[in-house]
Amino acid sequence: MHSIGLIETSSIAKGIEVGDTMAKTANVSILTAKTICPGKYIVMVGGEVAAVNASVAQGEATAGSTLVDRFVIANIHASILPAISGVTVVDQVQALGILETFSVATMIDAADVAVKAADVTCLRLHLAFGIGGKCYGLFTGNVASVDAAVKAGAELAGEKGMLVQRVVIPRPHGEMLAQLV
Repeated sequence: MHSIGLIETSSIAKGIEVGDTMAKTANVSILTAKTICPGKYIVMVGGEVAAVNASVAQGEATAGSTLVDRFVIANIHASILPAISGVTVVDQVQALGILETFSVATMIDAADVAVKAADVTCLRLHLAFGIGGKCYGLFTGNVASVDAAVKAGAELAGEKGMLVQRVVIPRPHGEMLAQLV
């Protein structure tokens, strides 16, 4: 898989239709298709870049007015999918960067931009489950790298009008870090 794409809709029923359309449009694999808070639906597909582009374009057309957000990432960073699935284990956390967005699509897109902008590790992406549809990403590295990464991700999210907040914490307290991971 070289690329991923995602459509986020405000309607569960329309989201299911979007997923079906995306799967039928091109040779892609559905990586996930599910409800998220607050009553939205996401469909993420993976495959060759051209197929993912075609699938997402058709999904966007099908979504119509229910479209919340979307993305296509041509060469997804290797750390992003594991961070969505759970937590990436690291030996030491020098600094902790937190990026918070209003949409799943923007969070994944911003996280990919962040890890490509600086030498950081994406620890976790918490995507709209039980937090009112908002999302957050956790990044670690040295303070300067985390600051650069979070700034880059925040710029993308801000341009889309989906940025909630960004924070960089030097030397996070161990007990607080344990609560997050």
